Amino acid sequence: MKRLQLIALSLIAAGASTAAAFGQTRPIIQTKYTADPAPMVYNDTVFLYTTHDENDAQSYGFKMKDWLLYTSTDMVNWTDHGAVASLKDFKWYPGDNGAWAEQVVERNGKFYMYCPIHGHGIGVLVADSPYGPFKDPIGKPLVWQREHWDDIDPSVFIDDDGQAYMYWGNPNLYCVKLNDDMISYSGEIMKMPRIEDYQEGPWFYKRNNRYYLAFASTCCPEGIGYAMSLSPLGPWEYKGHIMNHTPRTRGNHPGIIDYKGKSYVFGLSYDVLRIDTPDHHERRNVEAAEMTYNADGTIKETPYWRDATLNQLEWLDPYRRVEGETMAWGYGLTTEKAADGNIYLTGIDNGETLTVAGVNFGKGAKKFTAYVATDKTGCAIEIHLDSADGPLVGTLDVAPGTNMSDYTLQSCKVKEAKGIHDLVFKFTGPADKKDLMNIDYWQFSK
Repeated sequence: MKRLQLIALSLIAAGASTAAAFGQTRPIIQTKYTADPAPMVYNDTVFLYTTHDENDAQSYGFKMKDWLLYTSTDMVNWTDHGAVASLKDFKWYPGDNGAWAEQVVERNGKFYMYCPIHGHGIGVLVADSPYGPFKDPIGKPLVWQREHWDDIDPSVFIDDDGQAYMYWGNPNLYCVKLNDDMISYSGEIMKMPRIEDYQEGPWFYKRNNRYYLAFASTCCPEGIGYAMSLSPLGPWEYKGHIMNHTPRTRGNHPGIIDYKGKSYVFGLSYDVLRIDTPDHHERRNVEAAEMTYNADGTIKETPYWRDATLNQLEWLDPYRRVEGETMAWGYGLTTEKAADGNIYLTGIDNGETLTVAGVNFGKGAKKFTAYVATDKTGCAIEIHLDSADGPLVGTLDVAPGTNMSDYTLQSCKVKEAKGIHDLVFKFTGPADKKDLMNIDYWQFSK
């Protein structure tokens, strides 16, 4: 119990204070429970697709209905785009649970999302944009081996010669060759020889003419293991751990990318849940850390997320429109999608904070403007540098409207906001009131 309390306190402190070297070693998403990270680099942006554990998921029971999207260009500040697909997009599936670990790949300007539905095979959706909307092009599962429940966790990779492969499976590992249309396959489903320590969650990729298969290693607790090959179909040689098994988390599930000259491994933990309770529930959170390779292509073992490195790649420009749902840390806050599809920040209670890391104010900001709505009096946004107790450079007293959808542009003066700092918004209002305001976006002016 004491160890869990220390973890929770350290995470809260990390969110309230500046991160060392404008990085973070804390869960990258805190406003929702997320798992099974599937990062994709497109147009110089990381598109991070995740599964979604519902807030009322119980012990040893997954409750998962949709797939979410977050984006970043600096690996520390992430923008929430809400659900981009759900079980309802598969008309052939009658249930309301089972939206397990997906992956999205791009081919010829279209985006293909491979979605396992637990116990009902693997479906596929397609969109003209990485933001969706995603639609079912075949009206049935792409793969469904009805004799067992192994068909989960698809990973798709398109090789240099144009041939696409899909790996998947727990506890067995399978592979098929996808056709050029990406929604059908040729040949038989291949059951692959067992790889040492393999459990589930394969992540298939190629780097410097070597093929890699990372995976969640044997439960429980799961680590992240990997194997290498000189061929896309093996034989696979087990190489060890990217992240070792550890009692600090129950599960893990890898996603790996190269981005802006660095390599990253994504996975998951239960550390956000631990802020609330020491009890186990299937409410997970996505993590990320820098990963490095040895000269021979093998991977150096990465320490557990709290001990790893995740540095900010570029400073955030506060003089452009920044969505309210963009943050490095926002524990306690939530986001919602309006009827028109717009995402906004909500669930804002008195004393809560939002941190945006590594903001470059340059020679200085003079004004802060937010597109905000409230139906309560006495609400404000305090603007601090570096921490919630850091220098107060401005306060926006939020004027109330008729309801929480009555957005207006409201501004305040700013003083001494210069150079590069973490930016912390501290929300204040009547102590007995919750849901103080909604924020659509904000911007500073020189």
